[in-house]
Amino acid sequence: MTDRLQFLWPEIALFAATCIVMIVGLSRRYASRKAAALVAGVGLLAATLLSIGFSPDVESLPASAAQQLLPNLVGFAKPLIGIVGLLLLLLAAGTVDRREEEEIVRGVRVFDPLRSNRAEFYSFFLFSLTGLMLCADADDLIWLFLALELTSLPTYIMVVISTAKVRGREAGVKYFFLGALGAATFLYGFALLYGATGTTNLNAIASHFAAHGVSTLGMAGLLLSVIGVCFKIAAVPMHFYTADVYEGAAPQVSAFLAFVPKTAGFLTILLLCATVGWSFGPSAEPLSVVKSSAGGTQLPEVLRLTLWVIAALTMTVGNVLALMQVSVKRILAYSSIAHSGYMLVGVIVGPGDGSFTGSGVSAVLFYLLCYGVMNVGCFAVLAALERAPGRDGEPREIETVTDLRGLCVTHPALGWSMVLCSLSLLGLPPLLGFFGKLPLFTSAIRAGEIPLVIILGINSAVAAYYYLRLAFAPMLEQADESAEPIVQAPFRSRQVAAVVSAGGVVVLSILGNTLMEHSRTAAEYRAAVPSGGSGHSMVDDHRP
Repeated sequence: MTDRLQFLWPEIALFAATCIVMIVGLSRRYASRKAAALVAGVGLLAATLLSIGFSPDVESLPASAAQQLLPNLVGFAKPLIGIVGLLLLLLAAGTVDRREEEEIVRGVRVFDPLRSNRAEFYSFFLFSLTGLMLCADADDLIWLFLALELTSLPTYIMVVISTAKVRGREAGVKYFFLGALGAATFLYGFALLYGATGTTNLNAIASHFAAHGVSTLGMAGLLLSVIGVCFKIAAVPMHFYTADVYEGAAPQVSAFLAFVPKTAGFLTILLLCATVGWSFGPSAEPLSVVKSSAGGTQLPEVLRLTLWVIAALTMTVGNVLALMQVSVKRILAYSSIAHSGYMLVGVIVGPGDGSFTGSGVSAVLFYLLCYGVMNVGCFAVLAALERAPGRDGEPREIETVTDLRGLCVTHPALGWSMVLCSLSLLGLPPLLGFFGKLPLFTSAIRAGEIPLVIILGINSAVAAYYYLRLAFAPMLEQADESAEPIVQAPFRSRQVAAVVSAGGVVVLSILGNTLMEHSRTAAEYRAAVPSGGSGHSMVDDHRP
């Protein structure tokens, strides 16, 4: 147990901050309540620094202390979560209790803790990030299930309380029920995996598959698990909720949904695939694990084909439906679906030959960082702009592409932030998105997945239409003088998040070699050694 604690210092820091936020956020003093965001930021910064400075050496630990199939995953995933989490925290200012706090300051209303949501919102924010970090730590199916649900359950409530509008509650209900369906699906898959292997430990499952092959029951468990986790990453066939939920939630919560559950889902899929290993091309035998010449294992063809079909459909459905949208949040929602399809290409390729340009796992991990920064930038612009309050007294969001017209003139910092982040999401060189997408292409080509590369290329070209709309509207079009004026929201941190994200897509593309090398190290895969029992597995130091 003491060995396990080495991994949990970041989560302990987040939990301590969460407890303090619960108390501070319900204080009767306005200054104390306002400090809840600062406490959350300090806790998240501490967790990020701990994840960087105290990364345990998995190779020196027993198999019972950590998963050893992707032994360096934690050292990259947790700093990634912390960095993007800090950007998301900058967006969270003023999400809840804005009108009530203004009235309390003016003396119109007395503070009522039953009406206050500040403590709950920031607590759920931190709880969800804690669950995401625990997903990276997972070495057991039970641990993985609890971490996934800790990541997801707070987001259902965050969607509902992020806005006073009816559509926010409608979005929360849709998200909850479809989330329950997804959770039931992958939990049943986990149960089948236990039934097929006699253990819930990921190392032991990998050892069992290496020794005995993947039985029909085990394959059914893997398929159900992957399909259920598709809800987390907003992939076909579990993608239906995405546009309605993103549109119904506040932009800052939509940005949270686009990164946190998606990252949890991809970490889970990578861990599940690591139990059976990867092929270096589309040549594995059905329902079996075939030993490679290097001593590793190959991904079963049934699982590879399932992921192949999901990837192709996800990127195609996401991009085609995005073409039809006028709402910026719905465009970004379908864009989120498409990006999940892109990253699934890397999952199919797996560790490849171990180089950055040939490793699909490395490409996925690096792309999660790129996508997190780019996506936060776009949503930050939406969160930082608003129109005058409506009849309900609540400020109104900007919604359509038309609302972005002329932003580079009227609000230069936010306008150019939208331009840079949109072009980066497109993958235009020399911005960050290009360097994030390039390894997905190169690794898939080296793995022999040429048809999937063609589909990926066509979809990237299709996506240019709506990304260029998001970039050209603020940069080249004139603002409609007859429309209601758009003003900046009175929360400077939202503007800071937009500018920092826009700077990130430029700076990280220049300084990306170091991050790419870290992601390559994090993607190193060690194949399981066959064992006769269901005890903890041992692994070869196999790096494809």
